[in-house]
Amino acid sequence: MDYTCPVCGFSELTEEPYSDSGGGSYEICYCCGYEFGVTDDDLGFSIEQWRKKWIKENMAWDRGREEPPKGWDPKEQLKNIGVELN
Repeated sequence: MDYTCPVCGFSELTEEPYSDSGGGSYEICYCCGYEFGVTDDDLGFSIEQWRKKWIKENMAWDRGREEPPKGWDPKEQLKNIGVELN
C-alpha cells in the first residue's frame, strides 16, 4: 500500500506518515525531503512551513540530488493534497 505525503502530495510513501498516536514514521519523502518525526519534532518545521519552503526553492525533486521521475509534475502532484498553484 502506498501513502501520500501531506507536504508535497507524493503518492508513493511506503509508510503512513504518522501513527494513530501521532508519532512520525521517520520515512523521508523522496520528493520534498520531509522526514516525519524529525523535520517536525526535532527541527520544528510544520507541514505548511516545509511546503512553503519547498515551493519557494522551486520544488526540486530530492532537493536536487537526484533526477525526478520521467514526466513528473510537482504542480499536478500538489493537487493530491488539495493544493493548487497558479
